[in-house]
Amino acid sequence: MSDLKSSRLIILKGWLFLLIAIISFVLLALKLADLQMLALLAICIWSACRFYYFAFYVIQHYVDDSFHFAGLTDFLKYWFRNRPRKEKD
Repeated sequence: MSDLKSSRLIILKGWLFLLIAIISFVLLALKLADLQMLALLAICIWSACRFYYFAFYVIQHYVDDSFHFAGLTDFLKYWFRNRPRKEKD
C-alpha cells in the first residue's frame, strides 16, 4: 500500500478519526453512566493526545528541528539516545 498523497483524502481521514472518537466516547458514556469514570476517561484521552502532539510537533519545532521520525517507537529511541540537555539560566 502506498502513502496517501491527496490532501482532500488526508483531511477526510482526519475528520473520520474525529468522528470515530466522538461516536466511541458517546457509546462509552452511555455504557458507563458514571460521571467520575467518564471524566477519567476524558482526561486519559486528552493527555494521550497532548503527549502525541508533544512527541510529533513540539520536539520537532521547538527542541530539535532536525528531528523527524515515523512513529512513537522512533520518538522513544530518539529520546533515550538524545535526551535534551538542561538549559543554563
